[in-house]
Amino acid sequence: MGQGNTSASYAVVPNGSVTTPKGFKAAGLHCGLKKTTRHDLGAIVCDVPAAAAGVYTTNVFQAAPIAVTRESIGAGGKLRAVIVNSGNANACTGKQGDADAYEMRSAFADAIGVPADQVAVASTGVIGELLKMDRVRGGIAELPARLSDSYEAADDFCQAILTTDLVKKEVCVAVTVDGRTVHIAGASKGSGMIHPNMATMLGFVTTDAAIGSETLHKLLRQATDLTFNMITVDGDTSTNDMLVAMASGFAGNDELTESHPDLAAFAEGLRYVCEVLAKAIARDGEGATKLVEVQVRGAENNASAQAIAKTVIGSSLVKSAVFGADANWGRIIAAVGRAGVPVNPETVDIALGDIVTLAQSRPVAFDEEAALAYLKGDTVVIYVDLHMGEGHATAWGCDLTYDYVRINAAYRT
Repeated sequence: MGQGNTSASYAVVPNGSVTTPKGFKAAGLHCGLKKTTRHDLGAIVCDVPAAAAGVYTTNVFQAAPIAVTRESIGAGGKLRAVIVNSGNANACTGKQGDADAYEMRSAFADAIGVPADQVAVASTGVIGELLKMDRVRGGIAELPARLSDSYEAADDFCQAILTTDLVKKEVCVAVTVDGRTVHIAGASKGSGMIHPNMATMLGFVTTDAAIGSETLHKLLRQATDLTFNMITVDGDTSTNDMLVAMASGFAGNDELTESHPDLAAFAEGLRYVCEVLAKAIARDGEGATKLVEVQVRGAENNASAQAIAKTVIGSSLVKSAVFGADANWGRIIAAVGRAGVPVNPETVDIALGDIVTLAQSRPVAFDEEAALAYLKGDTVVIYVDLHMGEGHATAWGCDLTYDYVRINAAYRT
């Protein structure tokens, strides 16, 4: 039931990073917010005011940095920098938390000599604790000297945004626009409290394309709906989720607009960057041992397919079965049936990789040992075909393990 891949309009850049696009520098360091010596403060800086766009958490409780970043991007659609800390979410911290987020913005703006309303702020970590601002101030004072367009500086930034993540997450692609090479790069963090409609994730995209803020925002929203909004680890949506994109324009192409012939190629590259980062978050889910992908086709429309894919990927029973390598298709069809969208109960097919377990809603005899071997792999793809229409969608998640409980039973302490 697998699907073939079409040729892409982008090329992955080996060892690419958020500093590969022209005009960007990065840095990261340890300032003392984490109990370990891991980096916990980082920044990305553009040489010029970059066209900017942002997508944020849908949680009603939104951390202080969200408001600050919304204000900065809203002031003119331009950013020169983003300052990020890990180890503390600065969420549910009242007026003092708001003041601290604004101080982070103004302090870093002063440190690099740019207007405060051209700096975005992001935080991730424990909710409900005030930032140790003396340590943040000290770190901000050190960051400018470390800013560089080197891969090492980009790596320092990637390390600075991690919390329970086991690995950094980054990707870079090249796209041809007006005969020129345009780079699109991204870095993200996320491992737990991950659920569709943004989650405990921070994402940062840099590009040297010439593109306006409004067009960039539209493409970023479209890419988010197909990628970051289609992942789940545990069904929880955070207070701090943020995805920010910055475009320097240094590639020298004609500005990308709705009528530009290469807009679709750029959009495809941006979607790919977001998909790689989203899948990396799902694969690095807290305690996870494997990446799970759910492909739904044959739905009445794409929205219905998305609802079903999200429901299956978010099912604790499905996730537990994958962890135990149990080919229990009953848990999958039960999730399909409770997704809240039209389903014909007589026409559903389900397969685990190439192993068909259900055809036209009737059990199919299959090789249990082959299914066991497949489910023990580090990537599991579940296919669902409703045979009702042209709607299709893909969602990503991970298995639910004993370690997930262990990690989150003591997250704060």
